[in-house]
Amino acid sequence: MSLAFTVSGLLVGVLVGLTGVGGGSLMTPLLTLLFGFSPATAVGTDLAFAAITKGFGTLAHRAHGHVQWAVVRRLCLGSLPAAAITIMVLKSAGELDGRWLHAIRVSIGVSVILTVISLLFRRQMLDWLARHPRFQLEGRSQRVATVVVGAVIGVLVTVSSIGAGAVGATLILLLYPHMKPAEVAGTDIAYAVPLTALAGLGHVWLGTVDWNLLLALLVGSIPGIWLGAQLSRALPERLVRGALATTLTLVAIKLVS
Repeated sequence: MSLAFTVSGLLVGVLVGLTGVGGGSLMTPLLTLLFGFSPATAVGTDLAFAAITKGFGTLAHRAHGHVQWAVVRRLCLGSLPAAAITIMVLKSAGELDGRWLHAIRVSIGVSVILTVISLLFRRQMLDWLARHPRFQLEGRSQRVATVVVGAVIGVLVTVSSIGAGAVGATLILLLYPHMKPAEVAGTDIAYAVPLTALAGLGHVWLGTVDWNLLLALLVGSIPGIWLGAQLSRALPERLVRGALATTLTLVAIKLVS
């Protein structure tokens, strides 16, 4: 079975390398729907997985100067307290019963749907914002909105392990439309590292991290990300993102049904 986990990590890693998204959005549903892990274990293990892989990604982006640290601080100001509070709520619930597990499963489905929307309609949202500049936030309102966005994603990531990728990047781009694509990617990965690390440690405390599963996923995903990055030069991004969005839509329907 560990071979199957490694192969799954490889396939998801290839998609991440191709598109820059899809890690949590695919990994968590895959663990619940295909391998039968409980939603709580799938979320906890995926968060630990994300903290490690995104940590390496941050080092690469930092070396190229692609991280806007002021934005990272604002996002963390909202996301880290929200993640800590969410973990405490989950801990106070004690043993996660069927209702909690169903709620986590539904939250995963909703997070996947938000990822699909951000994949398909990011360009349209940016075009609309460009045509209506009065809705572009600046100054204090922009800073406050960034903290609020961080808090929302903090809760979403802690409960579902999804949201710090495509959803986070889309919201950052809407708040800061003048940022370069590489800066958006670097900033999105950078704030996700402490968030997924804190949420992952919280799930370790909750006892919902499967360490053998985590190791098997890492063994497959690291070469998979490298392979996907190489393939991205040959395959049209629109085609790959469309296929990913279709797959995620079917996954979301299965999760919330």
